Amino acid sequence: MTRNRFVMATLAASLLSLSTWASAQDLKLSHVRPQGSTADNDVRALVTDIGKNSALKVEIFPANALGDYTVVQERIAVGAIDMALQPAAAAGNRRMQLGVFPYLANDWEEARKIFGKGSALRDAMEQMFEQQGIRVLAAYPVYFGGIALNKSPVAPEDPQAAKGLKLRVPPIKSFQLTGNALGYISTPLPFSEAFTAVQTGVVDGVLGSGAEGYYASFRDVTKYYLAANTHFEIWYLLMNAEKYASLDAPTRGALDQAAARFETERWTKAEADQAENEKKLEEAGAKIIRPSKEALAAHAQKIRAEVWPEIVKDVGEGFAKPILDKLAR
Repeated sequence: MTRNRFVMATLAASLLSLSTWASAQDLKLSHVRPQGSTADNDVRALVTDIGKNSALKVEIFPANALGDYTVVQERIAVGAIDMALQPAAAAGNRRMQLGVFPYLANDWEEARKIFGKGSALRDAMEQMFEQQGIRVLAAYPVYFGGIALNKSPVAPEDPQAAKGLKLRVPPIKSFQLTGNALGYISTPLPFSEAFTAVQTGVVDGVLGSGAEGYYASFRDVTKYYLAANTHFEIWYLLMNAEKYASLDAPTRGALDQAAARFETERWTKAEADQAENEKKLEEAGAKIIRPSKEALAAHAQKIRAEVWPEIVKDVGEGFAKPILDKLAR
């Protein structure tokens, strides 16, 4: 074989190898819930769906096995992890707090309008992820949030009352302000320290999750669950943007279609799952407290009047206000 033919043959083999890598590579997918949970089962169904229509092989790492969601988001951005299903981490961009604005939606119908594909909020979140080198493949609605307590709640119907109870909140300004505005004492702590903090009495409860999250991680220290609809929890199916772009067109199409089915299916059952997890929490020994519609409206009014302006100021009025105005229409 002449030198030129050898070079051409080597180049052709390299291109073939690259094409095969782009369509049959192994991917790592992280998520935040334990094996056997609803989210884990949904992710496994997604991976099966992807495998039926492409050569992609996806390995699942549940229960934060590759790091908590803030670390994983950073690692997806640089390509060290390929995919994840998880909340948006605001540490790298505080504007992402927009996705967990307290009392943004009042019910499931509003939630779908506000967080669904094509909404002003969804478009903004996708653009912020894109700026980090991350592609959003789908959204995954989880629940309306509430407050888990290890002590008897104080005046749960009255958002004006001082509660005198300490709540662990995520180290995100929107949650800290919400806890304080509702009369609690917000105590920012990493998730990894939250259970021990409740168990040892450092705090009296937790704000930042919902019945599903509290059942999964805090049921042994939760005596009361206040279904206060504090925020709408939505996660995102994320992928490193360069890795996504490296896939051939048929593989990208199969992945996009599987992701779209994944999101559509989740919206059909998320509300029922919330009710089921509240029931599980009750069966585990927690008393479920449901504020009246009037009380929830009073909570929302107080938070929107006192907390929203502070978060808008934090993320930038020029950025947040146009989006909130569109959502209000």
